[in-house]
Amino acid sequence: MNNPNVFWPLAFTTLSFALGLPDSQKLYPATVQSASDVSHRILQQLDPAVELAIERQEIPGAVIIAVHHGKVLWEKAYGHRQLYPDRKPTVIDTIFDLASLTKPIATATSIMILAEQGKLNVQDYVTKYIPEFGQNGKDTITVEQLLTHRAGFIPDNALADYQQGRQTAMNNIYLLHPIYEPGTQFKYSDVGYIVLGEIIFRITGKHLNKFAAENIFQPLNMKDTGFLLREQQKVRAAASDMRNKEWITGEVHDPRSFLMGGVAGHAGLFSTAHDVAIYAQSLLDSLRNNTDRPRILKQETVQRMIRSIGLPVREQRGLGWDIDTGFSSVRGDLFPIGGFGHTGFTGTSLWVDPASETIVVLLTNRLHPNGTKGNVIRLRRVVASTVAASLLSASTAHIPLFTVKTGIDVLEEGQFTLLKNQKIGLVTNHTGRNRNGVSTIDLLHQSPHANLVALFSPEHGIRGALDQPIIQDSKDTKTGLTIFSLYGKTRRPTASMLNDLDTLVFDIQDIGTRFYTYVSTLGYVMEEAAKHNIRVVVLDRPNPIGGIAVQGPLLDPGRESFVGYFSLPVRHGMSMGELALLLNHEKNIRCDLNVVKMQGWPRQSWFDQTQLEWINPSPNMRNLTQALLYPGIGMLETTNLSVGRGTDTPFEIIGAPWIQGTRLAASLNRQNLTGVRFVPIRFKPSSSTYRNQNCEGINLIITHRDRFDPLRTGIEIASQLFELYPQKWQHDRYLRLMGNQEVLRQLIAGHTPQSIQRHWQNALKSFLVLREKYLLYQ
Repeated sequence: MNNPNVFWPLAFTTLSFALGLPDSQKLYPATVQSASDVSHRILQQLDPAVELAIERQEIPGAVIIAVHHGKVLWEKAYGHRQLYPDRKPTVIDTIFDLASLTKPIATATSIMILAEQGKLNVQDYVTKYIPEFGQNGKDTITVEQLLTHRAGFIPDNALADYQQGRQTAMNNIYLLHPIYEPGTQFKYSDVGYIVLGEIIFRITGKHLNKFAAENIFQPLNMKDTGFLLREQQKVRAAASDMRNKEWITGEVHDPRSFLMGGVAGHAGLFSTAHDVAIYAQSLLDSLRNNTDRPRILKQETVQRMIRSIGLPVREQRGLGWDIDTGFSSVRGDLFPIGGFGHTGFTGTSLWVDPASETIVVLLTNRLHPNGTKGNVIRLRRVVASTVAASLLSASTAHIPLFTVKTGIDVLEEGQFTLLKNQKIGLVTNHTGRNRNGVSTIDLLHQSPHANLVALFSPEHGIRGALDQPIIQDSKDTKTGLTIFSLYGKTRRPTASMLNDLDTLVFDIQDIGTRFYTYVSTLGYVMEEAAKHNIRVVVLDRPNPIGGIAVQGPLLDPGRESFVGYFSLPVRHGMSMGELALLLNHEKNIRCDLNVVKMQGWPRQSWFDQTQLEWINPSPNMRNLTQALLYPGIGMLETTNLSVGRGTDTPFEIIGAPWIQGTRLAASLNRQNLTGVRFVPIRFKPSSSTYRNQNCEGINLIITHRDRFDPLRTGIEIASQLFELYPQKWQHDRYLRLMGNQEVLRQLIAGHTPQSIQRHWQNALKSFLVLREKYLLYQ
């Protein structure tokens, strides 16, 4: 019972009782009553996801609870609630600093309870309750605007404003000027919720901690929820960052709440995953008008709280709740818009999907021990998506499918009006087709609204069938148009090629890997278009290996080439349209760029979930498995290895005459890499490296693609090759596509693949922050 990574029988029974479940519905260890065996296997994917976050030092530990129809689907504690000064494991009843989850759970809920009691109207001006608030242009701000973060406030006023205690802090807030006209923008603000806490005090004479305890936490039997922890509770609290050279444990992390005595409308609430789930279940019970369990709000009140309010920037908030904004990654990729939730700065989150009656609680203390270097964004998305996938599998036992419309489909539906009265050059190949298989060339050539005058082809030519170093210009037999090769004497469109063009349209299927040359072709096209004042329109297409995973080392600055256009990680997790936006800004290209977005593409989806036809993007990229292997195996291709070119399974096998396949396979299988196994193989390539020579090597079998890491696998293979064949494997040539000198140095120095992988994490985290600005899809 002391192992934090096992199910806890008592925890299941307690939550079942707290939710008021009849005995027949109580849950016990390793039981998933409302899901199939398939869904339980999907839920088990949470283990490696959390373990990876811990290994990457994104979090020290976590507690996850998922509830469906009032029953616990999954509940588990991971890692440690404290690493310093001594290590303490996370347990199911670990108490976490909820940070901004305080806003909806305590503050907004208390406001709505007062509204039910007739003591407040959310349309009222704040000055009705706090007359001195109306100074400096704030006299028309409403309670609803505070609840929805559109009251004109800055995110946070100066910390110095809080140094003299609560009353002085409030007086300083009353002196603030709006930074925008109230009601016209959405700008997330702690200040507005501090004011809401004061409204509760002005109406009731009770500070938020006491009012919420009496009206929310006690009625729902949330025994470990409150603002100021008792001493016996602090021993179960998760540590956060440091304050005055001491680890913060059991006291609020937020500095403004701390200076206000630990009680404020924006932060200060502590709770367990159990208690948060109980609170969320009460909201679902209210929505279903379920009277079997205690409720704190009426059905119509909860409906009002979670009703989407369209803000001026078309971001959707409820009263206290996030619905669909830039903060909604906690929803994951499969739960539909229509749920509600919130996140907390310390690493906490809650999402509720009323349609499926599902609750997902993830509590972490990501600030310990590395402060803001901790990052729970990726894990939030994975947890929510995994829970949602388990529910889908429970009913279908199949992977979900999506109806995805690519950029050309969207452009066609709009009757090509974006291209009206333009002379167009089209950069494309055989992958440029609509959902019905009609080529983009034909669609633009036949449209009365588009004037197609020239074609441009990338590596492998306009039909994608050529595998040669130079491709000449040619004529398209069907349209009679000139095809300018961008893989011939020049890899950039020249001034003569661009003569008289108004717009360059780019429609090519990428593969999701940095050294696939279509990315470089896009970059060169954008550069030349900028020089000649030509607009670029990118017709977006899915990243076939998904838009979530970002893996591998970044390209060293100064190593840019046609197989490395920009300092991207090997697996970038972006669509071509998103890459275009990033390159245009970060490389300072500044071309006139339009991206025609896809419709219906969830970031987490694999290509076989899009219901689009697979078309080999290049002659040796013949299926999705090879595309997934390519980031790791492709890096090895520039060394003296065959990666299967000249066989039926390129990138699924590697080998050489000097390799002993059984020995290499055994060495790799001993590493217990997740999602992949290695089978010894013999083969004879009919072309490329070791043409017509007998080779031994390995066949890579992906056993679980969601858990498979192609970059870790590639580095592990390289490490084993260096160890087993130091005199035969030409490791110096490994640098060309991998592109990171320090990674190669560490490999040669004998560092473990785990430590090599850890080396590139800091740069990868920086890239993820950069990347976030250019993402177009949830």
